[in-house]
Amino acid sequence: MNAAPRSEPVTFDLTGRRVWVTGASRGLGRAIALAFAAAGADVALTARSAEAVRSVAEEVEALGAKSLQLPASVSDAQAVADAAAEIATAWGGIDVLVNCAGVSPTFKRAELVEEDEWRHVLDVNVTGSFLCAQEAGRMMLDAENGAIVNVSSIHGQVGMERMAAYSASKGAVDALTRTLALEWAARGIRVNTLSPGYFETDMTEGLRGHRKWRGLLLSKIPLGRFGVPEELVSAALFLSSDASGFMTGANLVVDGGWTAA
Repeated sequence: MNAAPRSEPVTFDLTGRRVWVTGASRGLGRAIALAFAAAGADVALTARSAEAVRSVAEEVEALGAKSLQLPASVSDAQAVADAAAEIATAWGGIDVLVNCAGVSPTFKRAELVEEDEWRHVLDVNVTGSFLCAQEAGRMMLDAENGAIVNVSSIHGQVGMERMAAYSASKGAVDALTRTLALEWAARGIRVNTLSPGYFETDMTEGLRGHRKWRGLLLSKIPLGRFGVPEELVSAALFLSSDASGFMTGANLVVDGGWTAA
């Protein structure tokens, strides 16, 4: 079948939508989860820490939304399948997946990266994105409707020294998005990528706090500052809502001008 066009006015309203956000316990994932709740969606939350997931769930519910607490590692296929099954049981399906879980634990020259370090980054960033998209996609295919947003990085497109594994993983996420978009478009599912630049999160704290690397990063950002998580959420809402109903396979970059410089 071909996806039907929508004639109603575009809106960011997500009232009644069932959204699954991974990496939801902090940083960009937490900000996105709270933004979806504020837009009217119910939000299923996945991160490795059950305590952190519980804390964000309380914030989601304070905004009047329902939540599901699904602590798990996205690189664990059985844990991801169990989380998806719990969503299906509780809510009957899923409308939106935001794959925000990601790691960047090393910052070293490529010749010094250990094999287990390399595999850990790819397991979480690439395999985790695929496993969650696969499970959510199965539910969406049954409903012939849904939107998936894979959170990548500017470093999927622009290299950065000492980040071989991370850059490789995000380039793979970009390619995965394009492939899923082609496979699932005619069956009602849109798949897009959201690529942040440098935002003020725990993941970037070390580089932002280092005199040399802070200066180098800021020199590459035409706006001259780092972003804050709240500046990313409107892009996530756009890609997840009917406002982007004719967009799939795209990569929306929010980087302060890095890739345009």
